[in-house]
Parts: sequence; structure tokens; C-alpha cells
Amino acid sequence: MPRALIVAPEDHAAPLHVGGFQIVVLGSQADTGGTEFFHQSGEEGKGPGPHFHPWDETFYVLKGELHCGIDQVETVALPGTLIHVPGGSTHWFRFGKGGGEILAITSTGKASAMFTHFDQGITWESPDRAGLTALAASYGQTIIG
Repeated sequence: MPRALIVAPEDHAAPLHVGGFQIVVLGSQADTGGTEFFHQSGEEGKGPGPHFHPWDETFYVLKGELHCGIDQVETVALPGTLIHVPGGSTHWFRFGKGGGEILAITSTGKASAMFTHFDQGITWESPDRAGLTALAASYGQTIIG
């Protein structure tokens, strides 16, 4: 059953290192019963390549620029911009000049488990593309290219 969740800065989990950027799980499916919350930050040029998954994903830009694409639409999002990616949509993002920070929200619990697994060695930048693709697929995510 979902419960109230309050996560003070001193209670944040250690950052996960995924594809050259950091992801802090603020709330997982185990915490909320469904919706997951993440603080993501990275240097310029870092972020996941094109992929899709069945869960919705929403980004709120906190700092810097976020270059992103959803299906055939591309944009550069500045702080204060909300980007919603419906489940099944092909999308990607890269942090812009000087790096950036976003709040990410997903509609189901697979993202936090997947990010945790990525942090254990196979990442977006891994030369083992077959391993990365298989690992992502085990969580319902499809990597393009």
C-alpha cells in the first residue's frame, strides 16, 4: 500500500552512475506503490541515447539546458520547462553547455531497478552494446541503434 513519503536532503540515497551522469533515487516503487522520482544531473553532452519503454516519463528542468527528442520532435528545454514522454515514445536527452539537472518522474517501478542494475557496470557508454541492450530489455526498455 502506498504511504506518505518525505525525503530530506540528508536522507537522499547515494547517486547511481549511469552513462556518465548521476541519478539519485528519491522515491522508488517500493516507497510509493508505483510512481518513481529521481534527481538527475550530468555534464555537458551526457544522457541516454534513443530508447523507449512502456512507462511514462516526465522531466522538469531545474538547471542548465536539456537537449531532447521525443519521436520526431526535438527541443532545447530551459529551467522551468516540463517535458512529458508517453510510454512507448522513442526519446533521448543530453545535458547542454555547462551541464544540468532535472527532476524525473516515471509511472511504474521498473526505472529505479534498471538504473541500479546499470550502475553495476553496464552503462550507455559500455562497449558491450549487446549486454546493454539485453539488460535494458529485461526491464522492458528497447535501445535504438
